[in-house]
Amino acid sequence: MRKTLDALYLGCGRLAAVFLGGICVLMLSQAILREVGVLIRGADDLTAWFCAATTFLALPHTFKNGDLVRVGLFLERLNERVRRYFEICALAIAAVFIGYMTYAVVPYVYESWKFNELAQGLIRAPLWIPQMSFLIGSAVFLIAIVDELIGVVRGRRPSYRVAEEERLARGDYSETV
Repeated sequence: MRKTLDALYLGCGRLAAVFLGGICVLMLSQAILREVGVLIRGADDLTAWFCAATTFLALPHTFKNGDLVRVGLFLERLNERVRRYFEICALAIAAVFIGYMTYAVVPYVYESWKFNELAQGLIRAPLWIPQMSFLIGSAVFLIAIVDELIGVVRGRRPSYRVAEEERLARGDYSETV
């Protein structure tokens, strides 16, 4: 199960990277082609959809690897027992919030699919297609938070802390800058 979940988080991270690369290609192409008088129709729509996909699909991977902004400054000052309690509370609150967000997104995407809602921009695509990145990203993020919560309740050190400590041990202080 651990390998499957880690592969899921990594897959979301890689897919987010693909969309980020797509943003780069679209924006550079737009800038270069504009100089020769060529316009890429719908590039703004695609860029906006790719930004949303990058943001939401990257959440699980960045969270598990300690790259997501957390309340670490507060937690670092606590002793290990109290810190564990506060981490459990923070993860439980995050799970409730992200769970509700995912729950609210499902009917939103379903209604876009059911009523064949189309995007309002230059690209008349079914709106549920770009909305799926929001749903998938938030659902996998919820899985990652619950996975972490179960691990911390069972006494395991949070993976984001382990990843952060490994970076510091290697001399990588880029997160603290």
